[in-house]
Amino acid sequence: MTNIQRIKTITEFHRARGLTPPEHPLISVVNYADVHLTATQLNKNWVFDFYLIALKRNMGGKIKYGQQAYDFDEGILFFIAPGQVFSLTREGEESPERSGWMLLVHPDFIWNTALSKTIKNFEFFGYTIHEALFVSKKEEQLLGRIIQDIRQEYQANIDKYSQHIIISQIETLLIYSERFYNRQFLTRKKAGHQLLEKMEELLNRYFNEGDFIKNGLPTVTHLAEQLQVSPKYLSSLLKVLTGLNAQQHIHEKLIEKAKERLSTTGLSVSEIAYELGFEHPQSFSKFFKLKTHVSPLAFRRSFQGS
Repeated sequence: MTNIQRIKTITEFHRARGLTPPEHPLISVVNYADVHLTATQLNKNWVFDFYLIALKRNMGGKIKYGQQAYDFDEGILFFIAPGQVFSLTREGEESPERSGWMLLVHPDFIWNTALSKTIKNFEFFGYTIHEALFVSKKEEQLLGRIIQDIRQEYQANIDKYSQHIIISQIETLLIYSERFYNRQFLTRKKAGHQLLEKMEELLNRYFNEGDFIKNGLPTVTHLAEQLQVSPKYLSSLLKVLTGLNAQQHIHEKLIEKAKERLSTTGLSVSEIAYELGFEHPQSFSKFFKLKTHVSPLAFRRSFQGS
């Protein structure tokens, strides 16, 4: 990807956005109204070497969420991890009423803490910008209080407790965000189920074509690309709506196809294994038994016996 601008430090971010220097080199809370983007900055791809969590309201444009466009008249929260490539776009003029905040956290701030390991479990850092979280006024106020506490803590006299307190507050912010994402998956069920229906259509088409030897099994990445969402977002949405993530949906469809071939054809287990894209019949048998608790031959015998 060309035309990528990398920002390595929080100090560099402040300088690039026309802000005063940060009060702490590894963590900063920024008022969104103070950030100004030039036309050149809007036309570039960006990579930050730090975490960015931002809540924006009244930006004066639109953001794509899945296949729907939403105005910035409600609070929109999004998450960017170090090394994630993203672009900044805006439709319409910048609103004078825009508001919100940005939390910047350098990985060095959480280095060698429990959060440095658990932060990888918050999958929304792998979502794309158009999969942002829409928060209610009440949720926005709750998050705003946490952000204010973080700002007050690093602005106070730093002591041996400061880092632990701030990290605890960041973790609380992330846990609430995960709760709100689950709420969003449920309250926007129509859009979620439409995505689920499209995925089922893709899987049915893929499995009905049956050319697994040539194409192999469908991957989560392939499905996500077809549905125009990120792989992690797809899995998280499906997990909330169905209890199964995207990989498990693929496996369920594969088992369904295997049972169909075992019960309606005279093909050997080896032939079915190769037909379903397995290089070795043993791998197919192991996979089938893991998912169904019986071997392919035992399933065929029980089916024929009935």
